[in-house]
Amino acid sequence: MTQPPRVAFFTDSFHEVNGVALTSRQLDAFARRRHYPFLSVHAGAATSLARDGNYRQYELKRGPAAISLDRDLFLDPFLARYRAAVAQSVKEFQPDLIHVTGPGDFGILGLLLAHSLRVPLVASWHTNLHEFAARRLEKLLGFFPEAMRKASSAFADRGSLNAVLWFYRQARVCLAPNQELIDLVSEGTGRPTFLMQRGVNTELFSPENRTRSADFPPSRREGPFTLGFVGRLQAEKNVRFLAELERALLGAGKRDFRFLIVGGGGEKQWLQENLKQADFPGVLQGEDLARAYANMDAFVFPSFTDTFGNVILEAMASGVPSVVTTGGGPKFLVKSGVTGFVASSEESFSDCVLRLMDDPDLRERMSLSARQNALSLSWDETFERVYEAYAVCIAERGEILPQAC
Repeated sequence: MTQPPRVAFFTDSFHEVNGVALTSRQLDAFARRRHYPFLSVHAGAATSLARDGNYRQYELKRGPAAISLDRDLFLDPFLARYRAAVAQSVKEFQPDLIHVTGPGDFGILGLLLAHSLRVPLVASWHTNLHEFAARRLEKLLGFFPEAMRKASSAFADRGSLNAVLWFYRQARVCLAPNQELIDLVSEGTGRPTFLMQRGVNTELFSPENRTRSADFPPSRREGPFTLGFVGRLQAEKNVRFLAELERALLGAGKRDFRFLIVGGGGEKQWLQENLKQADFPGVLQGEDLARAYANMDAFVFPSFTDTFGNVILEAMASGVPSVVTTGGGPKFLVKSGVTGFVASSEESFSDCVLRLMDDPDLRERMSLSARQNALSLSWDETFERVYEAYAVCIAERGEILPQAC
């Protein structure tokens, strides 16, 4: 294509503190920097439409009936009340395609408009909703026998996945953040599916923000070995494992360490009650968050459900080696033995942390390698590839939507 496509972007998270919102803001900023024609439709404190050259932003205020799905995630079941007004703005903008970020309220609105206005649809996969549903249901059924919990969880997983894949089948082209999900989405939808990774701000997140020595064992002034976690404190993040990790470290004779747990959510109280050596500063952003990362000695991320793991990149950019599981997207970000460890089991996870605690030279090598790796990860390169996928979407022939909505 000689001219960049006109993109109408519908995202369920924009101003919030989560990976979808961060990626959405970065795509919005990329389009503005490049002066690409871009219409961004997302939630805001008030309903408003703003124009600036080729760029338009349409913010819609969710109503009082909006359902809280998480600390910073909402769904307005009556968002379709804006359908006529948004449709008029979309028609005036004349998009070449509509891009939605998932089956939330704004994603569904974008899908409906793509169908009614006969505009090609691109859908990007950001969250494993089926795994979230399964893990949260299993937590709610904690008082039932294990066999019943597991069966109910598996049923919820399958049912949710089928529903989500139906949504993505409505797109002409799909995007996913790692190869496992590319395979899942491609096979489950029959649609061309392309990689949509993430970048990281290596100026904000940097080892330069560190105010304590990386040497270990540290002096009393510098404080204990700091194990960091950043993210939503919810069941699907497997954060209760942090208490098991603490017990394993104490059992190995370690005493001079603390957890720095950044974030909020339903599991925070449980963690406060079950972790003996932990600090909970709450949700941090900007420079406060950058300083928190830089003062960690290791980043521990026990989630099995994350599709990518922006926090891994932020830790790496801060010069902090990470220990992650074999589940989800983070394992694709960590070069095991080089920038951190990919642990194959709970016991292995604890052993990897112990290695970092016991070997300051290893930690320092991994710190330098993590920073170097992060320097190669660019948001601009990420979105240039997304625009290549947009070109494929526009070039594809056939129905705009394969099934009636």
